[in-house]
Amino acid sequence: MRPHFRFEDLEIWQLATLLAVKFHKLAGQLDKRRLYRYAEQLRAAGLSLTNNIAEGSGSTHTQEFRQFLNIARRSLFEDASMLMVFEALGLFSSSDIDELLTDCDLLSRKITNFSRSLRI
Repeated sequence: MRPHFRFEDLEIWQLATLLAVKFHKLAGQLDKRRLYRYAEQLRAAGLSLTNNIAEGSGSTHTQEFRQFLNIARRSLFEDASMLMVFEALGLFSSSDIDELLTDCDLLSRKITNFSRSLRI
């Protein structure tokens, strides 16, 4: 039987995982255009998002968990910035980017609200 980790039950981790998968697919399109550095950066920030939520959930101290959530949120902002630049460069359509930015905004708000709900 596979072990179960605390972070798997967190809605923010579940949403972050879905978003990271979308970023990974978008990065695949960048790879096809030989924009490998852009693709790698998008993948890395997406994984940082999920990994920091997971890592923070393993902490025994609430303040430390909050710090990891803050790092995750900052990675999300990094992804949002990259999406905007990719759109400005004409690499992706506005409709593709708008959907992802909406997802980023929703997750950002959920991370903030979850962090505030943690008792110190």
